[in-house]
Amino acid sequence: MATQPQTPDLTAIKERQQKAWSSGDYGRVGAMLVVMAEMLCEAVDLRPGQRVLDVACGNGNAALAAARRFGEVVGVDYVLSLLEEGRERSRAEGWQVDFRYGDAEELPFPDGSFDVVLSTLGAMFAPDQEKVASELLRVLRPGGKIGMANWTPEGFLGEFFRTIGKHVPPPAGLKPPFLWGTEEGVNELFGESVGSLKAQQRSFVWRLPSAEYFVHYMKDYYGPLSKAFEALDTEGQQSLQGELVELVERYNRSGDETAVWPADYLEVVATKR
Repeated sequence: MATQPQTPDLTAIKERQQKAWSSGDYGRVGAMLVVMAEMLCEAVDLRPGQRVLDVACGNGNAALAAARRFGEVVGVDYVLSLLEEGRERSRAEGWQVDFRYGDAEELPFPDGSFDVVLSTLGAMFAPDQEKVASELLRVLRPGGKIGMANWTPEGFLGEFFRTIGKHVPPPAGLKPPFLWGTEEGVNELFGESVGSLKAQQRSFVWRLPSAEYFVHYMKDYYGPLSKAFEALDTEGQQSLQGELVELVERYNRSGDETAVWPADYLEVVATKR
């Protein structure tokens, strides 16, 4: 008799994810990725005065990029420490951003509240992809734009997560977040609700002192990797660390002792019907 596919417990998965993203300090990683948010705001052709929502905002890269273009900006995330970092950044720069606790799968806003909805490397990791897509569309007014930056499955981050998954397998039955990093996946998730969708592959370039430095840095600050290391014994930790160093060195194009390498992501701009 055929085995039925296992249905993942999305609520339990989300709780574990929330604990993972709350560990470490993702703000120390996100601070290196600011250029992606700036480019995304240009891609959606953001205008002063537009109502903008940054979903799974972290410590506010896209929210602040939108504020620098004089948008009326709200950022939502379910990690309280990152929201406070975002508030500190906005105060330091002198911008008004409303940072609120919120879940990408249950956005706390009425239908059609925003002109632009953004997400950089955030909403893609929520476990219920269909619900996230529905919520992004729901809070957007007709004719408004969704802008997303999502890691691709073929690029460095896709391999990075597959390497982690060899040692600490992801929950059975869970759709990979990198479906958001393919044009086909995004088209399927948004469906007929969008009138146009433009997707462009771009590369973010990591620049760190060495491959080993990158792995240690991410182990300290990137919650999903921190939790993966915690789940392994000493031998497993050494094996995972070695494989991640080898992965960076395979991509590295610096030509010297430093580590400089590209990580592909998909920049998406979708217009709601």
